[in-house]
Parts: sequence; structure tokens; C-alpha cells
Amino acid sequence: MFGSLWYLSLVITPWLLARAIDRGLHGRSTTALLEWAALVLVVGVASAGLSIMRHRSMTKLRLAVALKTADLVMTHATRLGSALPRRVTAGEVVTIGISDVWTIGRAMNVGGVGVASVLAIVVTSLLLFSTSHMLAVVVLIGVPLLAVAVGPLLGRTQRAGRQYREKQGELNARLVDVLGGLKILNGLGGKDTHRRRYDLESSRLREQGYRVGGPSSWIGALGEGLPVVFIGVVIWLAARLAADGGITVGQLVAVYGYTAVLAIPVNVLIFCGFDVTHGVVAARRVTEFLRIPLDDPAGRPAPTGPAVLHDPESGVVVEPGRLTALVGASAAVIDRLGRYGPTTATWGGIPLAEIAQPEIRSRILVAQADADLFAGPLRAVVAGPAEPDDQAVEAAIATSAAADVATSPDRPVDWGGRNLSGGQRQRLRLARAVYADPELLLAVEPTSAVDAHTEAAIAERLAHARAGRGTVVTTTSPVLLDRADTVHYLVDGRVAATGTHRSLLAAEPGYRALVDRAFGEDE
Repeated sequence: MFGSLWYLSLVITPWLLARAIDRGLHGRSTTALLEWAALVLVVGVASAGLSIMRHRSMTKLRLAVALKTADLVMTHATRLGSALPRRVTAGEVVTIGISDVWTIGRAMNVGGVGVASVLAIVVTSLLLFSTSHMLAVVVLIGVPLLAVAVGPLLGRTQRAGRQYREKQGELNARLVDVLGGLKILNGLGGKDTHRRRYDLESSRLREQGYRVGGPSSWIGALGEGLPVVFIGVVIWLAARLAADGGITVGQLVAVYGYTAVLAIPVNVLIFCGFDVTHGVVAARRVTEFLRIPLDDPAGRPAPTGPAVLHDPESGVVVEPGRLTALVGASAAVIDRLGRYGPTTATWGGIPLAEIAQPEIRSRILVAQADADLFAGPLRAVVAGPAEPDDQAVEAAIATSAAADVATSPDRPVDWGGRNLSGGQRQRLRLARAVYADPELLLAVEPTSAVDAHTEAAIAERLAHARAGRGTVVTTTSPVLLDRADTVHYLVDGRVAATGTHRSLLAAEPGYRALVDRAFGEDE
């Protein structure tokens, strides 16, 4: 509404000027001149107010659309939960949240200024028609020709922009991965290798950006230049008509005003096409993300009590009430046992994929080594979604040997545990898992970032705290392995041998070499 009224105020101003010239100046009537000049002033003031409101409404619309899109993305990401990193890269989510939502917001402005621009062109054409049929025909033919001239460039921009957007997401994913593992890369001496690889991929992305920038720059040039050329053609024709007496001097001024005003909606329509082109690319990425299916919460009831968890793909068997250790490549096994993705695992003989997800999440807890830590007081971080019980919090902290972290239950923890060391963050994650007290705890490398003395304390206390509850740890730590009731040695994702730690040391050279190598590196 504001855009349309603003454009109409611009279009009507040349018509008022024509009346002031023909009836006031040419007719030598001071009264008529003042009356029409006063109307020009009133319309000018109204136009200024409408321009402010148009810009305010456009900005509000752009922000509202961007924030609503961001809210949809965040809501879907939250519903995906811990399955999110298994479905999409962190770099893709970052690119959507930083770039795509604002691109979509800008494209939605087309619904306002685009409609207003079309209305302005129609009204201007009608006013030109009342002045000169020929000029009106030139305008009605010329505007579509401008669109035809820019159309192929919009198609090229969309194709190049889609490829650029895909590579941008991939590069951001690599950047997030490198930043997340920077300390490890420094320790392994791989920082320079990854920097060179990132530089190479960044250079390729820049070259792709140039391919997007080529047609985009032509659109910008044509968007500014073609309307000026169009104005020149119309003014030249109008001047010829005025010289031949076909139109009055006032009408000549009006024609100039109409065409000058007409340059604005024509320019806007060209850039609307540009914004929509980029908006479609961004919207496709967002809708692809929103189409990632959520896990179906419905399903069969879980076993009524503690039951055996079995992964037939690897042969791993987790018995209730026992501490089971997995040695070897076990990430996929943990995902299947926790039902993060497709799984053929069974729980008490019931296919895990058929059991209602809420029951699985409430009784089987996967504690990842890189699980997020939220900001807040220590007691709330350890308690998680549950109501903090200071006595239980203290017990969980003691089990994870995190007394140095728990100087006070009210100690603030920054987001991601940024005010803690790597070992403290790991022990805090373990304390949170112990506090939850699940029926089955699947802990991924729970002691990889602590020293041998602390690791021994954790092994003893964890076995005691989880007595009577099923626990699985993935580890190569001899201290933890020695405490395990059952150890599964995995080779190529399958159980190669099962036994106690000591029996496997004696009978399996591959197991012994793997544990000795890991132990030697720790030392």
C-alpha cells in the first residue's frame, strides 16, 4: 500500500506541473499558478511521508521474513536434536543462518515494491496515452523489451549462484571442522596441511564467485543504464511532438516527468528479478534442510525391564547390569545401538527401529565425547533438563573425578564450556551422563582427555556408580578395559574376539598391539 501510494504521488506530480505551466505560466494566471503549485507542494510533502513509511514497512517485512525463516530452521534443528550432525554439516547450518535467511527476506520485498512498480507503469502508461497515443505505445513496448534484455542474465545468475551456494556450504563445513579440531591438528602437526587445503578450496570458491559476479554486474549496469536510454528515446520523441505542435510545453514537461518517474519502477523490477533469483537459490537450500525427516516418535513399547541390546551387524551384545567395553572402530555401532539413523539392532529381541523413540531416549543414553555444554550454573549444567538435586550433582561430579571443576554448585559455565579445559569439559559431560542415571549408558571415549591418575579414579568410581546398570564404553584405555566385565574387540566394524581384558591380551595379538600403541601414545 505505501509503495503503491508513493509511486502514484511521483506519477501525479508531472501531471500537476503540466497544469501549472499550461494554465498558470502559459495562460498568465497568477491565481492558477499558485493553486497548482500549492498542490505540487502538498503532493511533495505526502510523497516524503509515504516514502518513509514505504521504507519502514519494507524493512519490517524483510526482517520479519528473515527471522521467521531463522525460527523455522532453529525449530527444525532442535527437533532433529542430536541426530542433526548426522544428517547435515555444521557449515551448512551456519550458511543457512547467516546468509540464506537474509537473502530470502530481501527477495520477499518483491511482493510489495514489485506490485507497486507494475501499478506505477500502468498508471504512467495511461497518463501518457491521454497525452500521446504514440508515446504510450512506445512505453508499453519498451518496458517488456527491457525485461527480455535482462532475462537471460537472471538465468545465468541463478545457475552460477546455485553452484556457488553449494560450494560455500562445503567450505564452511570444512572451516567448522578445522576450528573444532584445531588443538588436535596442532598436536599432530597437521595445521599447515589443512590451511593449504582450505586456501585451495577458498580460491576455487572465489573463482566461482567471479562467475556469479559477471552476470550480476551486467544486471546492475543494465538496471541503471537501460532505463536512462529508454528515457532518452521517449524524451526525444516528445520533443519532436512539441516542436511540431502536437503537444503543449506543459505536456512536454509532463512527459519528461513521467519517463523520469518510470525509470524508478523499471529499475526496481530489474533488481526484483535479481533478488528473486538469489532468493530462490537460498530458499531451495532452506527447504532442503526443512525436509530432513524427523524420527517418528511412535512405535512399539520397549521391554518392560532391563534387557539385552544386540547389534547383529557387528555382533556386539550388551548385557544389562554389566560394564561392556568396545575396542576398535565403534562409532557406527554406538549410533545403531542408540538408534541414531538406520539400525537393525534389537532390544530384548524387539527391533530397536520399531520401538517408540521417547522410550529409547529415556532409557538409553548416548554420551558423545563432543556433546554440547550449555551455559549456566554448574548444578544446572550437570542436571540437564532435570531439576537439580545438589546431593546427586555432587555424587555425579565425584564419580567423574571433577572436583576441580566443582568449586561451587553455582560456578558459572560458559556456553560450550569455554571457561574450562578440555579435560574438565570431558569430565563434566560424564558427570551429566551419570546424573541422568539411564538404564543403559553408551559413553564414547569418556576418559580420552584426562591423565592416567584421574582415569584410574574414574574407572573405579564409574564401575561402582553404575553397578547393576548397563554401561558401554568405547575406549583403548587399559585402566577402563581392566574394569570391564566384557570386552568386544572390533575389526572392520565386526566383533573379532570377546572376553576380559586380560584374556584378550593373552590370546589376541591385534588387540594387544592396539591397546599397547594407544597406551604408549598416552604415556
